[in-house]
Amino acid sequence: MRTATSTPLPVETIRFSDTLAAERIKITTLPATWIALIIAFGANTLLGVITATDIVRIAGQDGPIPIARLGTLMVAPVYVFIAITVFAAGSEYRGGQLRVSLAAVPDRNRLFAAKLIVSTAFSLIASIPAVLPGYVLQHAAAIRAGELRAGDVVVGFIASLTAYLLLGIIGHGFAVIAKTVVTPLAVLFITPVLISPPFQNTLPHMVKFLPHEAALSLLRIPVDPATALHPVAGLLVLTAWAALLASIAWKAFVHKDS
Repeated sequence: MRTATSTPLPVETIRFSDTLAAERIKITTLPATWIALIIAFGANTLLGVITATDIVRIAGQDGPIPIARLGTLMVAPVYVFIAITVFAAGSEYRGGQLRVSLAAVPDRNRLFAAKLIVSTAFSLIASIPAVLPGYVLQHAAAIRAGELRAGDVVVGFIASLTAYLLLGIIGHGFAVIAKTVVTPLAVLFITPVLISPPFQNTLPHMVKFLPHEAALSLLRIPVDPATALHPVAGLLVLTAWAALLASIAWKAFVHKDS
């Protein structure tokens, strides 16, 4: 005779809140989540100190360039941070773990929705400690000197969180489509370093619409005026990329995954 504790929980009784809770436990127990968060926090804080003290400058054609003007370097920590969403989405494809999740939650639409919601919410919450200390260090002196208004700093901080959030969603969608964690991290990291620069002069009107360049425009630190968008346009382009990757990933998860 079975006891209450040995009776399997019927699939029909699994609530959406239970699925959300399971995804929350998964993302918070992945070592990659906390490694990525710690590294992003440390890198942003270090960049904040370097920017505030101006102790390091990079040689340029017109003389030494302040670190704060190097957009790609200033947003580099985000490409470590997005490992949080990439691992949350792509790690289950190893060793057939996804089949276990589907056995518990056969409704693929519900399962994907839970994954995306938790990944997005955690990414937004985690971006605050990842970005805030470095951002405060970077702008504190300018605020004290009256060179920046507090309102502008708040808007800039919100823009930074938004860039982290949208790039995280892009990483999540890419990981589901690729069914791995390696490809999304490699492509998203390599594109702004090795792919965009060679085409900035020849195809600037195409490069400006890539996610990295759109994020830089949103943050008002474009690499080149030729690839710059208005911050609002940068936000819209980055949002479009996030919506596109999430939609394709949703369709792939529901119709193709096994």
